[in-house]
Amino acid sequence: MQRTNFGEMVCSIARTVDVFGEPWTPLILRDVWVGLSRFEQLQADLGISRKVLTERLHYLVEHGVLDRRPYDRRPRYEYVLTEKGAGLVDVLMVMTAWGDKWLAGEAGPPVHYRHHACGEISGVELRCAHCGEPMRAYDVDPLPGPGSAA
Repeated sequence: MQRTNFGEMVCSIARTVDVFGEPWTPLILRDVWVGLSRFEQLQADLGISRKVLTERLHYLVEHGVLDRRPYDRRPRYEYVLTEKGAGLVDVLMVMTAWGDKWLAGEAGPPVHYRHHACGEISGVELRCAHCGEPMRAYDVDPLPGPGSAA
């Protein structure tokens, strides 16, 4: 079965899903972000098949989300986030806030985030880059941008 190429759609969400929408990808990025950078570490933590992990890592390197760097004289590599990959981790933090609010249950959130700038434990909140006010789904109107389809 041929996978739909969302990257060709004139939609930033579809284009992001093309890179980020496969179910293992956010979990791989989470692991790299928290410091699991080697193939064997990722495979052990996720329980993912070696074949699928190899394919996903190749895809993420090819799309500029991860860099692959040698760490041994043998052909062994570790994976690190690129700036593009760090931007996707921002998406993961927003997903985490949603999961903490709606799915954490009585036990509460499984992870807390300490903000480097102030040292406090905090959550992520979307805010307007212009005025600083919170931005939620009902606070904005989607309008056509310069790259929109006619």
